[in-house]
Amino acid sequence: MASVTSINPYSGKKIKSYTTHTQKEISQILNKADAEFLSWKSVSFTEKAALMKAAASELKKNKKQYATVITAEMGKPITQAIAEVEKCAWVCEYYAKNARKQIADEVVATDATKSYVRYEPMGVIFAVMPWNYPFWQVFRFAAPALMAGNVGVLKHASNVFGSALNIEKVFIRAGFPKHCFTTLLVESKAVEKIIENPIVKAVTLTGSGPAGSAVAATAGKSIKKTVLELGGSNALIVLRDCDMEATLEICVQARFQNTGQSCIAGKRLLIDEKIADTFVKKLTAKVRELKSGDPMKKATYVGTLAREDLAKDLEKQVKSSLSAGAKLETGGKRQGAYFEPTILSNVTTKMSVFNEETFGPALSVTTFKTIDEAIALSNASRFGLGVSIFTKDVKNAERMVHMFDEGAVFINSLVKSDPRLPFGGIKASGYGRELSEHGIREFMNRKTVYIQ
Repeated sequence: MASVTSINPYSGKKIKSYTTHTQKEISQILNKADAEFLSWKSVSFTEKAALMKAAASELKKNKKQYATVITAEMGKPITQAIAEVEKCAWVCEYYAKNARKQIADEVVATDATKSYVRYEPMGVIFAVMPWNYPFWQVFRFAAPALMAGNVGVLKHASNVFGSALNIEKVFIRAGFPKHCFTTLLVESKAVEKIIENPIVKAVTLTGSGPAGSAVAATAGKSIKKTVLELGGSNALIVLRDCDMEATLEICVQARFQNTGQSCIAGKRLLIDEKIADTFVKKLTAKVRELKSGDPMKKATYVGTLAREDLAKDLEKQVKSSLSAGAKLETGGKRQGAYFEPTILSNVTTKMSVFNEETFGPALSVTTFKTIDEAIALSNASRFGLGVSIFTKDVKNAERMVHMFDEGAVFINSLVKSDPRLPFGGIKASGYGRELSEHGIREFMNRKTVYIQ
């Protein structure tokens, strides 16, 4: 039997070793999930909603307990980990309240006596999830999927197996049937066979581009639906008429929360050259004030990266860009899995911190002369998850929305996920949508009913 050891990225100490599931155990878990689906799909919305509300209560009641495991496993500052668990409770409450109307039959006027679209669950949905938001990424899939009548099987990142088991525990404690949501303790090499299993009806993945490509290819061979939420390199476009102080605060949060380990982080600061010197000077001062250290302490804002190899990858990107002519405003140093909050100015489109996804606390700064140039720079990315625009002229910014090749445009705000709004990207950032009514319908059969 294979085993996986979880390591605390801050202390470097072993947390726990987990024995991975064998092929036989995987088959048994999938079979039990499939059997559960046959009864779960017929459970009333009232009962499903009550269970989902109970899951929200469980999350809020034991948020510190769950957050502590998150922080230990991947280094997220504890206050941010608690906020993540609270957000999971929100998505559970949202779908408990709204799922019934979101997937109600839709009457369509035709020449028939009666015609409508009926939404029906698909069955076992397989989720392949990452470590950076180990609870939120899972719950934003699980809450709508379960409320729709599907059942979920999770393959989580191997460095957050403790969080994965805790998520399963949340649903069990809330009273869900045992096999409504199940965690598989498996490594990435097991994913292909799981997708190929006929019990699995669809796959959702949040992760890297290569992982998304591999999952989509495997699912495609079996003609199975996929939703992919992949990487991002969001631009923060700062126009000269912005509210500078408010914009500074948002830009710091957009880049450095979760230690910069977010697909929707603002990674490329594009700023009007007329205000660039003043803005970057003030931004650098604010970033230098960010508290780094033990992620278990409330005062810590920037923790370690989840693994040392990830910090090394970021270090290579920063050094490469400095060698190509970028200027180091602050930071740039690595110690183990910790990487200093970093700002690089004079960044061009040919530098790695601009044209690659930087998954950690490093912000690139590029100036522009005109709005058209800013839009071109924003779109000069293979990713298309989201963009933020900062200006006092909101109407003008809204007129520009259609010019961005993105899944989302946020004006005077950082890009964020919200249960009430669809979430997802285009281009190399993936396809499909999570959250809102769009998300709950992704893994449902839209059945046309026509009665003459």
